[in-house]
Amino acid sequence: MITMPKSQKEEIIERTAAYVKKELLNESSGHDWWHILRVRNNALIIAHKEKGADIFVVELAALLHAMADWKFHGGNEKINSSTARKWLKSQKVDDAAIAKVCTVIDEIPFKGAGVKTTPSTLEGKIVQDADRLDAIGAIGIARAFAYGGKIEREIYNPTKKPKIHTSFKSYKKESFKNTKATSINHFYEKLLLLKGLMNTDAGKELAKGRDKYMKDFLSRFYKEWNGKM
Repeated sequence: MITMPKSQKEEIIERTAAYVKKELLNESSGHDWWHILRVRNNALIIAHKEKGADIFVVELAALLHAMADWKFHGGNEKINSSTARKWLKSQKVDDAAIAKVCTVIDEIPFKGAGVKTTPSTLEGKIVQDADRLDAIGAIGIARAFAYGGKIEREIYNPTKKPKIHTSFKSYKKESFKNTKATSINHFYEKLLLLKGLMNTDAGKELAKGRDKYMKDFLSRFYKEWNGKM
């Protein structure tokens, strides 16, 4: 655990939340302040159920995990953690805590169905689960189409089939504009896989209802697409 007075930790968390909110409040792709806030809340719920995690690291990583997403920075995998590191240094957070937070941030992203991305720390497993919970269920559906619109994806095209990406390079390529990916394909390439990739018992339990909601949505989507409802 990071040794620091509780009041000092609370001040850093408060300033970090204000900084993130200011930067991301009006973001329109689904990676906005409200996404951050939901991930933070999910992470705290999971952390308190799992026990043993450093809550300070969990909360900072949850708040800072999407400040500079690689999808909006040319695929740069390290820009997120480097942005977090710069902020934490400005807040005079000690190097050990910064290293732990940045490790969590670097290990969170989904990199394709065939790429193993299990975090190396309990804190990382918690924040990854929290982030993935926000990618599924009703909110996950809304975010999928918000992001799809942002990068000019088609909603659905039955001639374009989902891909099971076996490398991060392949997955990244399909995450930008001018690809053949569709928003519905994203369900099969990522969202429907997440329930089975949860790390914690709490995350697995919370994912069940959200996963079912997505499957029910897709069932109705195809019926309406084919004029059967």
